[in-house]
Amino acid sequence: MTAFWTEADYDDHELVHFVRDPKSGLTAIIALHSTHLGPGAGGTRFWHYAEPGDAMRDALRLSRGMSYKNAMAGLPMGGGKAVIVADADKNKTPEMLVAFADAVEGLGGRYVTAEDVGISEADMAAVAQRTQYVSGLPVEGDEAAGGDPGPFTALGIFLGIKAAVAYKLGKDSVEGVHVAIQGTGSVGGGVARLLAREGAQLTLSDMQEGRAEALARELDASVAAPEAIMSVACDVFSPNALGAILDDEGIARLDCQIVAGGANNQLRRPEHGPMLAERGILYAPDYVINAGGIISVTLEYLCRNDQAPCDINEVRKRIALIPGRLEEIWNESAANGASPDQVADRMAQRLIGRG
Repeated sequence: MTAFWTEADYDDHELVHFVRDPKSGLTAIIALHSTHLGPGAGGTRFWHYAEPGDAMRDALRLSRGMSYKNAMAGLPMGGGKAVIVADADKNKTPEMLVAFADAVEGLGGRYVTAEDVGISEADMAAVAQRTQYVSGLPVEGDEAAGGDPGPFTALGIFLGIKAAVAYKLGKDSVEGVHVAIQGTGSVGGGVARLLAREGAQLTLSDMQEGRAEALARELDASVAAPEAIMSVACDVFSPNALGAILDDEGIARLDCQIVAGGANNQLRRPEHGPMLAERGILYAPDYVINAGGIISVTLEYLCRNDQAPCDINEVRKRIALIPGRLEEIWNESAANGASPDQVADRMAQRLIGRG
């Protein structure tokens, strides 16, 4: 078996913590990429992996992405991520959450967790019974920062798509713009509703049977099969499910001018960003456009520790900065010939002291 520190996705991570609790059945990985700007912050993913090495690669890539995301969002947090390895039936028990919470607490604040794929607000509330180093908790009232980060992530992606449409297509509105959305869960569904409200033409797809169809009926949208969504002729392809879809085959299938969505780690390998650019496809680096959720949960965490205002307007104000960051990246890319992902990576690396 290959040692994880020889993997291509290992990037001088400060800590890779393997957690095993036989009594509860918990197997988890907590990866801290950088704490240069503050404690490593990033959600916990509950997922079944076909191969154990896939879980490690996910933790390494996602934690590095959180370092970059938090830095580019101007947050006083480093990058971390946790992966709870689920069985094939994705059985999740209260005992597993207790054991995981104790592992987070044992790191003494170096890692702050929140929800991600497969983890809910209720799960985070259970984790919070055992550790203070958690965010994304249910909140009371509509004007308090925090709660489910999905709608905030969706808002940032919506604003980023509008910025990409203005930059690439020269349109000041998404009215009539055709957007193909892969994944219609909390984030993708939120993006779809915001786009529909402004008159975008939508094609939806989801691996969960019936979910895209139900949303399509609500929004008067069309539906594509999961295996066909990347080939749909459209203006914008918006990936909002799992990552690593932009590989040689995936990029060859695209029939769009813009890729802008919330999935983490969309590019399978570093060479795939330049490959998009060579095809003339404008790319919105995922960790820049999808930062709305971490902005929300970070401000919630800082608020509970009296380090930031608890006003939701502060969250919205910071999310509204996402289009400007994207435009800065695209402008620099156009000026020096580097692809947008390369430009964003260099910016983020400088911010975390690795430039």
